Amino acid sequence: MEGLGASARCPVQEQRARWERKRACTARELLETERRYQEQLGLVATYFVGILRAKGTLQPAERQALFGPWELIYGASQELLPYLEGGHWGPGLEGFCSHLELYTQFAANAERSQTTLQEQLKKNKRFRRFVRLQEGRPEFGSLHLQDLLPLPLQRLQQYENLVVALAENTGPNSPDHQQLTRAARLISETAQRVHSIGQRQKNDQHLRRVQALLSGRQAKGLTSGSRWFLRQGWLLVVPPRGEPRPRMFFLFSDVLLMAKPRPPLHLLQRGTFACRALYPMAQCQLHRVFGHSGGPCGGLLSLSFPCEKLLLMSTDQEELLRWHRSLTLAI
Repeated sequence: MEGLGASARCPVQEQRARWERKRACTARELLETERRYQEQLGLVATYFVGILRAKGTLQPAERQALFGPWELIYGASQELLPYLEGGHWGPGLEGFCSHLELYTQFAANAERSQTTLQEQLKKNKRFRRFVRLQEGRPEFGSLHLQDLLPLPLQRLQQYENLVVALAENTGPNSPDHQQLTRAARLISETAQRVHSIGQRQKNDQHLRRVQALLSGRQAKGLTSGSRWFLRQGWLLVVPPRGEPRPRMFFLFSDVLLMAKPRPPLHLLQRGTFACRALYPMAQCQLHRVFGHSGGPCGGLLSLSFPCEKLLLMSTDQEELLRWHRSLTLAI
């Protein structure tokens, strides 16, 4: 009889049961994490944004730069949570999608927010004392404001993972299937835009850092245009005659910059680099001369440009392979 029962199982019903179990687990996680998220949003909105507005410790422009649309994001969570608690996943998440632009705005302001926080902590004694007092409240559980500021961007990634999983485990005949599918698509698109904003901000930070390290006419204007920073590091330049010379190389999406370190005794520019050459990657032909075997002996890279040929050497073959991959991307 047991064998007959096992053979009589319906694969379709078993699949539906698996979907329902996964859906219930995902829905429960979404609800529980939303409660915690809203609680943390509320702590910042109450004990920081609201009190700072009342006390006037920060100017309105500074407060806006620091928190961006935080209170509006908090309001969006307050709208969403009752739907989740009532099990109305489709209508709740579809309505929530009208607030997704707030997360894009928050991401665009993230770098400015961190800069404002560091500046105010450094120069504003009243603000520094206020932050220390608020962070000491038991409600925050030893969390610092700096830890809480990225919370909406972290939550957006959670939204994407959970809502996509919820949509995938909702049967096509379910009344909220279409709503959940639309919500998953819109949240994923927003998460991708936010990721792109974050990548551009990191790239801008790299460009400014490199610009500050370099001097020389050829090094000016590195932060302009749509240039992307790829990598930097020391390589040995092998001349036709004589000993190899160590040089610092900065690789961007369109150019390779070779620089020489300033003398350590230079009073004003110690720790910086003088630009020696700028090579357009669109005109580069790249070859590995030796170092193919993956051994510990390093190797050579040959870069040919219309007016010059570079022979670059490293005793670390893994590092040379990483350079080879990055150079290949830039060509």
